[in-house]
Amino acid sequence: MSKIVGIIPARYASTRFPGKPLIDINGKSMVQRVYEQASKSKSLNQIVVATDDERIFSHIKNFGGEALTTSTDCASGTDRCYDAVRQLDADIDYVINIQGDEPFIAPEQIDELAAALTGNGIELATQMIKVNSYETLFDKGEAKIVLNSNEEAIYFSRMVIPFIKGVPEIEWHLHHNYYRHVGMYAYRKDILEKITALPVSSLEKAESLEQLRWIENGFIIKCIVTAYESHCIDTPDDLQKARQMLGDI
Repeated sequence: MSKIVGIIPARYASTRFPGKPLIDINGKSMVQRVYEQASKSKSLNQIVVATDDERIFSHIKNFGGEALTTSTDCASGTDRCYDAVRQLDADIDYVINIQGDEPFIAPEQIDELAAALTGNGIELATQMIKVNSYETLFDKGEAKIVLNSNEEAIYFSRMVIPFIKGVPEIEWHLHHNYYRHVGMYAYRKDILEKITALPVSSLEKAESLEQLRWIENGFIIKCIVTAYESHCIDTPDDLQKARQMLGDI
């Protein structure tokens, strides 16, 4: 049976929202809520917060969680995951990168992704959800996925691909199955080591999407359909919405 470790990257120095992991949401920090939700997963053998900040590290330890100190040089959550993996047991098979700014993540969503890994030789996996509206389809903040017949990613883009000739844009989602990316990743341990050693690619720079680096270098990303919506907290406005969801208004 595969050993799967959940890693929650958490850094203090967010450009748009400094100190984000430690913000209070109805009596608990955001990172604690993520940790507790991940702990309900049936698939993870271990859960670790990977952080480069002593305040976050101490906070995790204070509520009884497990944390590791990672380098301040990590450029992405993927890099931080690999830094943490190097400090953990050598018998890890897969790592799931659990976003540290999604305090309402469903443990079932983690289990969905983990279920796709066992015995399938998957290098990398992520999740996607069907696009059902014009507004979502043309939102450049949402990465859309182009798939092959095996539901492996051909490309990710903030633009809408494919273009549908002869159909009004407002109706495109009714004529093609478009999917948007839900940003939780699973990495096979040996593949995680390889992708973090790759230089930044031209497509990655253009779209500001790190997964394009992996595709450009020939790695295969399996995409798993989920029905769970993500609620990411990137700004103070997002925080207010989260508090309202919990009735803390």
